[in-house]
Amino acid sequence: METRELNRSDAEACYELRLEALLTNPDAFITTYEQEKQRPNPIETTAERLESKDTRTFGLFSEEELAGVVTLMRETHPKFRHKASIVAMYVTPEVRRKGGAQQLLKELIQHAAAVEIEVLHLSVVTENTPARELYQKLGFQCWGVEKKAIKLPGRYLNEEHYELFL
Repeated sequence: METRELNRSDAEACYELRLEALLTNPDAFITTYEQEKQRPNPIETTAERLESKDTRTFGLFSEEELAGVVTLMRETHPKFRHKASIVAMYVTPEVRRKGGAQQLLKELIQHAAAVEIEVLHLSVVTENTPARELYQKLGFQCWGVEKKAIKLPGRYLNEEHYELFL
C-alpha cells in the first residue's frame, strides 16, 4: 500500500470513495449519502476541494486503487494558523486492519509538521473503537467528550475530541 497527496486528477475516485464511506459507515460522517448525491457538479466540487490552499487530502492506494482518504483542514485565521483538523477519514473494509490507516495518518502528520502546524484536532464517535484505538496509538490524547453531539433519527451519538501536539 502507498500513500500520496491527492490532486484534481483524483477527484472522481475520491468522490466515489466518499459515497462508499457514507454508505458503509454513515454514523462516522455528518453528511449523509443522500445529501452527497444531491450536490450539483460533485466531481468538479471535489476537484476544487482537492486544490484548496488550506485543505490537503491524502489517499491510500492498494493495487493502484484508491482505498482510503483523510483530509487535513488548516485554520485560516492568523492567530489559529498553527492548528488544523483531521476530517473525513475512511479506509475501505477490504484493507482495514492491514496498517493502511496508520500509514495514511502518518503521511498527514508528517505533512502537517513540515508546514509548521503545531496542533492537530479530530473528533470521533465514541462507538468507533477501532478508530479511537488507532488515534491513541499515534499519540492523540482525548481532551473531552461531547454528549449528544450528533442527532440521528431516534438516537444520539457522543463524540470524543482528540489533540496531538507536533
